[in-house]
Order: sequence, then structure tokens, then C-alpha cells
Amino acid sequence: MESVQAIKQRFEIIGNDPKLNRAVEKAIQVAPTDISVLVTGESGVGKESIPKIIHALSHRKHGKYIAVNCGAIPEGTIDSELFGHEKGAFTGATNTREGYFEVADGGTIFLDEVGELPLTTQVRLLRVLENGEFIKVGSSQVQKTNVRIVAATNVNMFDAIQKGKFREDLYYRLSTVEITLPPLRDRKDDIHLLFRKFSSDFAHKYKMPPIKLEDDAVVLLLKYRWGGNIRQLRNVAEQISVLETNRNITGNSLRAYLPDTGSNLPALVPDKKAESDFSNEREILYKVLFDMRADINDLKKLTMELMQNGNGSKVQENNKGLIQRIYGQDGNNHRDYEELPPRNDGYAPQPVPRAEPIVDHHEDEDDDDHYLYADAVEEDEILRLDEKEIELIKKALEKNKGKRKAAADELGISERTLYRKIKQYDL
Repeated sequence: MESVQAIKQRFEIIGNDPKLNRAVEKAIQVAPTDISVLVTGESGVGKESIPKIIHALSHRKHGKYIAVNCGAIPEGTIDSELFGHEKGAFTGATNTREGYFEVADGGTIFLDEVGELPLTTQVRLLRVLENGEFIKVGSSQVQKTNVRIVAATNVNMFDAIQKGKFREDLYYRLSTVEITLPPLRDRKDDIHLLFRKFSSDFAHKYKMPPIKLEDDAVVLLLKYRWGGNIRQLRNVAEQISVLETNRNITGNSLRAYLPDTGSNLPALVPDKKAESDFSNEREILYKVLFDMRADINDLKKLTMELMQNGNGSKVQENNKGLIQRIYGQDGNNHRDYEELPPRNDGYAPQPVPRAEPIVDHHEDEDDDDHYLYADAVEEDEILRLDEKEIELIKKALEKNKGKRKAAADELGISERTLYRKIKQYDL
């Protein structure tokens, strides 16, 4: 078995970080077997090197090695690319086509960005992993293949599983062995080494003297967080090699090639903040509405006590119709407010019993004014509640990108109810 150092030289892997060495060591150990491997790490850390090592050191090294970028293939054609299709299977399928799993029989397939696979394709891939069987698009004949699958992803697979974007059973099939590559910011001692290697390569490529970093430029190079990892470092080295006439690079010169140097401090951001903001806002809105209702009922009670215990007998007589409309037939019946739940006990709406209004048929001009005023207040309250409901529905739809089912789940209502509300408010 070749040593870690020999493998790194063979595949041009630069660096001596312990985490990097451990990843290469695991690749060497699993290579002779046929178990599935999942390579994880941020974008740009060099995940594509691991499947090449595994294939080159395996008994399949004389077979085909095919690398597939799952995120670059349109969802409508990825099944055809991976598993092939029969003639006439869909519009444009003028010939029968072999898929990657058929072509790579006996070899290795590297599925890069496997987290971007559609759910329907994930089901097909799971079947290949379980028993080596697949069916071409437009065919009913089961075919067998003998391939080794090495997958890679830069997404958090557990988050994707929780959100229903990736099958849990497929994840455990793919990650029999998981190899994680560290980000460049965790490999401080390797950054300058990599930069010098890239500078030397570009000097040879463009036939110009190699660039050299001054001490202050080296300090800046090591402090930068390198969000794009090795890919970004290589890009910066190439830009400087081509554009700078002075081959001795100072810190100020280097800073011009490092975007957002002032925003590279680590920050802790709650993962589910965006998801919880809307529900918290809804709870606050419910609380405000029910506090307002409690305030209105307190006002009713206070007004009734004033009219009963104070010098309000004349007011009662003059406003008999309004009193009956608000409190029911009997002015002493306080059922409206006495059965309300205590304020702040909860936000969920509860039905409040309310007596049917009794219309006063006395043709009194003042009573008519009170009826008009009460109707206006009630209508105004309904309008305000409608506005809040419309606002909540709009926010839910915007947050879920117009998906009604997800928006309905967010609002705590059925999809049919949401659809009716959308039609009612012409949203």
C-alpha cells in the first residue's frame, strides 16, 4: 500500500494538515473494497481528488471512471443521463441512449453535488445501490450494472433530510464511509504553501517571473477566511500573476484582490431564524388582537357600571337600542365579557357567546344615529381583521415562493381554505 505522502505527490495534493492527511489515509484504506463513499466539505476544498484516489487504487482501475456534476444537469434530463432512454421515450429521443451507469459497468462513477438530485432520481439511485438494478427511461426491462459509487456534497445532509429534500435511506447507503475535507481557513500552515505552488505554475504557464509576497502580504493572506477555499486562492494567484507588473506583492497590493476583507470575522447566526420570524410575528399579532378585544370588553363593563351605579338612568333610557345591541336584551346580562378568558392566557382564538341583537323599533332619531355608529365600528373592525389576514397570507406565499401547500402549513390552515381565501381576496 502506498504511503499518504506518495499519494499526495502522485495526485498533486499540496499540504501537511493532519485533517487532510487523515482524509487521504481513509481514501487509501477504502479503495480496495467496493463500499460506497461520501465525500463532504465546503465548495472549493478539492473533493474531486478523493474519488480519483479511490478509483486508481481499486481493482476497478482499468475500468471506466465517470464524473457527473448532478447540479449541472437539468431535472428533466438527469434520469436519461444517468440511466439512459429508449427511442421515442420523450420528445427528442430519436435514438436509444446508454446512460452513465451502463457505460461505467465495471468501473467507478463519481456523483458530485449529489445533494442536488431530484427525489425521483434518488429513488432510482437507491435501487442501483441496493441490488445494482436500473430501468431506462421509457423501458420496462430491468438491467444490471456493477459500478462503484463515490458521491460528494457541500450541503448539510441532515438539514436536507429534515426539509424533505434528500432521502434518509439513500444518505445511509451512500455514506457507508464518510470522508470530510477541511476548509482552507482551518489549514493555516498550508495557505502560503499552496499560493507559492500556484504562483509557480502560472509563471511557467504565462512565461513570466513568479510573484513573491512581502511579509505583510503573507500576514494578510493567512488572516483572510477564504470563503471559496482553494478555488478562490488559485483564482487570486492567477489574477496577481497576470496583472501585477511589480513581482514583489505588498499587503496593500494583495488587499485589492481580496473582496470584503472587512467582513471576514466569524459570526454566529441561528440556523432557523428566518423560519421562526414569521411564526413569531403571527403570535404577536394574535396577542395584540386579543388584548384589544379584552380592552373593548373591559370598556363595556366599565360603561355598564357607570350607567347602573352613577347618574346614568337617563343615559340608559336614551341609548336603550345601543345597549341592547351591545349587551343583549337585558342590560344586566354581562355574558359578553364575563366568559372571556383572562388576558394573555393564550393566543389561540376562542368562541365568545354573544346574544342576538334586538332591534329597537322606536322611531327615534338618536337611536338611528347610534345604530349607524355601531354598524360603522363593527364594519371597521372587520376590515382591519381582513387586512391583517391578507397581510399574513401574502407573507406566507412570498416566503414559500408561491407554494400553496407550504404556505397553508405555515398558516396552520388547510390548502383548500387557503385557496378559498386567495380567491376571496383576489390575491
